[in-house]
Amino acid sequence: MPTFTISEDLSLTTLELRHAEELFRLTDCNRAYLRRWLPWVDTIRIVEDTRGFIRAILAQARENNGFQAVIVSRCRVAGVVGHHQVDWRNRTTALGYWVGEEFQGHGLVTAACRRLVAHSFDVMGLHRVEIRCAVENHRSRAIPERLGFRLEGRFREAEWLYDHWVDHVVYARLATDRGADRLQESVGLRAAWADPPKLAS
Repeated sequence: MPTFTISEDLSLTTLELRHAEELFRLTDCNRAYLRRWLPWVDTIRIVEDTRGFIRAILAQARENNGFQAVIVSRCRVAGVVGHHQVDWRNRTTALGYWVGEEFQGHGLVTAACRRLVAHSFDVMGLHRVEIRCAVENHRSRAIPERLGFRLEGRFREAEWLYDHWVDHVVYARLATDRGADRLQESVGLRAAWADPPKLAS
């Protein structure tokens, strides 16, 4: 799947093993920040651990027709964003993301999520998009609010790669919620993304 541009200095690129070294650097520089809401970060100790992490999330994406991308800002990897769950039967997807502290406050994740939300509704034809945020992570919780998502409540789930329980809140947006602020497709967006698989009748 090709890279596509969000702005002059911001793009999304399909996550690949070649991003391991820069993702490790980003993870290593942000351990204190990430540890507060991604307890599995301490399992990432060397570059090879990052490669294992990439292999695992790509396998998960293939299994559920998701998509994982790195956020590239001015030629540097700034974070990760993607559809980490796609429920075709119920026409629902969930988005996940994180960005390094040095890139916080620049709107990178908001822009990347906006593109994925547009993709979910316009290209994949889904009805509902969810964003799940750790309760204590107020920066992350600001993003769905900026994108017009509504808070739907709290739940608890086990964090992947770590036997640890974390409180989360879930935000959701329906295709019918878009109204006057309907997101416009970028040039070539439909050509850049694959059509969703056909459900068995």
